[in-house]
Amino acid sequence: AGVAMGVASTLGSLNPSIGTTATIAGLMGVGGAAGHYIGHRVEPTSLPQTVAAFHSLVGIAASTAAIGDYMNCASPQELDKVHLASIYLANVIGSVTMTGSLVAFAKLDGRMDSTPMKLGMRDQINMGLGAVTAGAGAILMGGPELGTGLVALTTCLTTSGLLGWHMTASIGGADMPVVITVLNSYSGWALCAEGFMLDMPLLTTVGALIGCSGAALTKIMCDAMNRDILSVILGGYGTKSTSKGEAIKFEGEATTTTVDEVVRLLVDSESVIIVPGYGLAVAKGQYPLKEMVDLLLKAGKKVRFGIHPVAGRMPGQLNVLLAEAGVPYDIVEELEEINDDFDKTDVSLVIGANDTINSAAEDDPNSEIAGMPVLRVWNSNQVIVMKRSLAAGYAGVENPVFLKDNTDMLLGDAKDTCEKLAAGIKDMTGK
Repeated sequence: AGVAMGVASTLGSLNPSIGTTATIAGLMGVGGAAGHYIGHRVEPTSLPQTVAAFHSLVGIAASTAAIGDYMNCASPQELDKVHLASIYLANVIGSVTMTGSLVAFAKLDGRMDSTPMKLGMRDQINMGLGAVTAGAGAILMGGPELGTGLVALTTCLTTSGLLGWHMTASIGGADMPVVITVLNSYSGWALCAEGFMLDMPLLTTVGALIGCSGAALTKIMCDAMNRDILSVILGGYGTKSTSKGEAIKFEGEATTTTVDEVVRLLVDSESVIIVPGYGLAVAKGQYPLKEMVDLLLKAGKKVRFGIHPVAGRMPGQLNVLLAEAGVPYDIVEELEEINDDFDKTDVSLVIGANDTINSAAEDDPNSEIAGMPVLRVWNSNQVIVMKRSLAAGYAGVENPVFLKDNTDMLLGDAKDTCEKLAAGIKDMTGK
């Protein structure tokens, strides 16, 4: 809606001729058709990388519009400082957004290693690129002639693009949900700068709304992960609570269970909390899960869902997934609402979640996720963890919950397993 208002504002201020209007309409039609085609092909599990890819388009648009506006000026030396600053900021923020979004897309889509890139003298590289970008901006603000100004613009375009690429590549995959919200905020501020550049108050307002909402969401995400925003952006290790010692090596052996045993456990229980994660989205298991939940509710069981703020690869992904399957909103609860109820719960059923239920966040001060708020599933009487394997989660941290005495692993595809659980419950309850 914000972008639509921006487009309307731009068209309203142009007063284009019939020929220009036809050209603009044709280009918008091509873009709209491409967006419609991509949108209908994207699976729910691919939404995070799709959002990241679309953010790169916003960055490209901002940078090209800034350079185009500067080139179209009759006399660049006579531009006022506000106009020059707007051109510079739109160019730089757009370039950072473009390259950063492309790296985020590659990491989320598996086209690039999700582990952080650790170049030697990383901070010095960032400071050097930042200094060159600022220096080029200072030259531009001096109001040089067209040739010098274009060199300054292309220089800051290049260095800020490299800075966006390097900073995002230095961030680990576990922090990508925060990166997406940061890039969303960047795209808004780029739009805001374009509003000043083109003297369009509505565009400025819309950009500020997007930028502020993205910044607010980033703050919420960082609080949910106990991460410092500067540490995330600069590729820092661990949380605000992580100590400098060596992480605990948890010892033990995970025990596995079968579908029949889990069916019997669920039917015999009175209260069940289901904790979904990205694995549920990948397996597309939300519909058989909904069927299983309906059967348990009909059998008189108390069933609820516990959703972590950063479950999945982007904010709200699991909420959307459950809503798509028709899960009632009143049984879907956030971490703060449900975390104190696990010790009064018979069974916690974890489906495709890992880092968000990792007790090392509370038990190991040297863990990379130390201090991160997690769902305390281990406090329930019995924990069933449904996963494809015993591998670590996206953060790469081993999960001691898998080794606890009250935890059993039910390995396999989440969709197939939920279908078998639903069928077993139906047979046992006769519902």
